[in-house]
Amino acid sequence: MKRLVFLIFPILIFSCVEDTKQEVSSIDPVNWNNRIASISVQDSLQQGVSYLSVYSEIYSETEHRTHHLTSTISMRNTNLKDTIYINKAEYFNTEGSPIRSYFEKPIFIRPMETVEIVIDEKDRLGGTGANFLFHWSIKPNSNEPYFEGVMISTSGQQGLSFTTQGRRVE
Repeated sequence: MKRLVFLIFPILIFSCVEDTKQEVSSIDPVNWNNRIASISVQDSLQQGVSYLSVYSEIYSETEHRTHHLTSTISMRNTNLKDTIYINKAEYFNTEGSPIRSYFEKPIFIRPMETVEIVIDEKDRLGGTGANFLFHWSIKPNSNEPYFEGVMISTSGQQGLSFTTQGRRVE
């Protein structure tokens, strides 16, 4: 009987322990491999780079207190007929150091489609001044991609949300 207790007790203890390995950022919210695009030099695509400010946290009351935020990063194609291509999506922290790139090869976004990256509230690597650089390609006379960030936090009955818009830098 004592042996049975010694066998069951550890099983009960370990079954109650929560699995602590949790993904803190939606690095792959869509299957990027299903979006890989083959772009050749002969396609005569125009290139550009856009900047988007995002926030992992924001100051509250003083510089010593912050609210942690969930960020939804939208990559939007506003063209009715043309596909656009995102060659790289790079995430940087407040100090300008790279945190991660979201895909290794160019991806496509169909006409009027939106593809999103979600940065979890627990992922605070970006800090109060995080940002993205998007390298993209479009057909001549097509609309440039539109990039938008939506940051949100809720705690109790308090909610905080705001948006940022991307701007072309190259």
